[in-house]
Amino acid sequence: MIGFERRRDRFDFFDRMESPAVNLCFTLDVPDFRPWCKAQGLAPFHVMLCAVLRAVLKVENFRYRIVDGEVIRIDRLVPSFTVMNQHGDLNFAQFDWSDDVREFVARGQAAREQASSMTELNVKYRTMSPRDAKDQVFVTCMPWLDFTSIQHPMASIATPDIPSFAWGRFRAGPDGLQLPFSVQAHHGFVDGWHIHLMGRQVAEELAAIIR
Repeated sequence: MIGFERRRDRFDFFDRMESPAVNLCFTLDVPDFRPWCKAQGLAPFHVMLCAVLRAVLKVENFRYRIVDGEVIRIDRLVPSFTVMNQHGDLNFAQFDWSDDVREFVARGQAAREQASSMTELNVKYRTMSPRDAKDQVFVTCMPWLDFTSIQHPMASIATPDIPSFAWGRFRAGPDGLQLPFSVQAHHGFVDGWHIHLMGRQVAEELAAIIR
């Protein structure tokens, strides 16, 4: 991991802090992919999710994790995201990755239906080993809100190595769509520049999907 070794001193600096998390909310510009989704019969949220997770794999700094005190780089992702059940309560959905966008969306929708039909909290993630749990990123969408900040909960304030992403309500932009987008990650791995690269890569992945 040559990329990480170049910034190991930054990692050591931030990792000693009580909270090494960095959290930025910004306006993300993306192409208007909704007409394509409608023509293809695909849910825009799941297409957006696919683009975000593909972008995570492209921007290496978002692939670093901490396991047993050592930094590793993950090579795969387990998609997971929040849903709302029939009582308006949060639940978690999780499914297996697919490189094919249509299969990805189908699996995501099946996971959403399963989690949203449950009244109890879905704790499928607890069956994962500590190492396998690092293959996740945490995703939430709040399409009702044009938010300007967000604070994600963390299991331990000292180890925010699994990135969290959130986005809100779409609105028309000068070149497509704009939406509030939040990125939270370990500052030892990720700086503002990498968050910028992440946003740009999400837009590129969406453009590639609809071409």
